[in-house]
Amino acid sequence: MLLINKILPILFLPLGFALLCMITGLVLRKLVFLWYAALVLWLFSMPVVGDGLMRFVEGGTTRVPFSSVGRADAVVVLSGMIRQVDGAPLGEWDGAVDRFEAGISLYKDGKAPLLVFTRGQMPWQPYAIPEGELLARRALQLGVPQRAIRLTAKVGNTADEAVAARKLFSVTKEKKIILVTSAFHMRRAQYLFEHEGFDVVPFRVDYQVEKVSDLTILRFLPSAAALERSEKALHEMIGWLYYWARWQFAK
Repeated sequence: MLLINKILPILFLPLGFALLCMITGLVLRKLVFLWYAALVLWLFSMPVVGDGLMRFVEGGTTRVPFSSVGRADAVVVLSGMIRQVDGAPLGEWDGAVDRFEAGISLYKDGKAPLLVFTRGQMPWQPYAIPEGELLARRALQLGVPQRAIRLTAKVGNTADEAVAARKLFSVTKEKKIILVTSAFHMRRAQYLFEHEGFDVVPFRVDYQVEKVSDLTILRFLPSAAALERSEKALHEMIGWLYYWARWQFAK
């Protein structure tokens, strides 16, 4: 199921959709499908589009200061920030290192007595160390006491993280947590954790776009970075729609 959830959305993202159009055009010998592919790639490769989509899913460009965050029962830091490399026992940081740094700061500021990491591990990487274990070791090195650190069971995606956190706390009523993840990922993550009964205080980090830039010709020229932002943003939108529809039809 996890593999299907990872693969199917690709068909609805710009690169996957464009590839399908090109294959269809070649098989059917219809030039119009090749034009569709080119148009989709150009549209979602424009910075004005990629940044706009990312700004929408991030919910703004302003990070909340630590001082404005109230106390909670735990700080929960979601996985997705470490790349495991030979010769680096604790892995190397990926772009989302802000998640870890914010979690440490929130704990040290006394916002919660517990710091929770999720044991992210893909089933097709059985020999990889679950990410939460590496993060816990790093937290210990930064002075967080062992008694304050909690680890979930192994998880493969955000929905698994929410369920694993509920089981970790044996939730029978709402539990207040400060949820730390990338800004573009927060809306889906918060939705999933609230579905598991948590009272969620979102703490967004790892913003992908800055304040709105002036419109110039460069904002309409193709960019690989802009295409990546479009893909990330659309992937999140598909995630929202999937879980919303799943639970609506389950009622």
